[in-house]
Amino acid sequence: MISENKSSEKFSNSFKDVGPYLGLGTQLAATIVLMFFLGRWLDSQFKTFPILLILFSFLGGFAGIYNFIKTVLQLNKRKKDAKKS
Repeated sequence: MISENKSSEKFSNSFKDVGPYLGLGTQLAATIVLMFFLGRWLDSQFKTFPILLILFSFLGGFAGIYNFIKTVLQLNKRKKDAKKS
């Protein structure tokens, strides 16, 4: 019984540790896709196909990667600070 409780506690702690990272991939992909469609829509409005589509796709990629890295660094810093206290 005690072994089972420790096992389930380890399992729940692992999900607690991994939880904040689970949405990062979706967030990265959503940023790129939304910027792609925004660029495509703007190209149709201004008749500049494919200039804005390419520009906004790259902008979405850079913004998504920047946000991904920033979030991972913040989460790692919180984890280190929690271990110190």
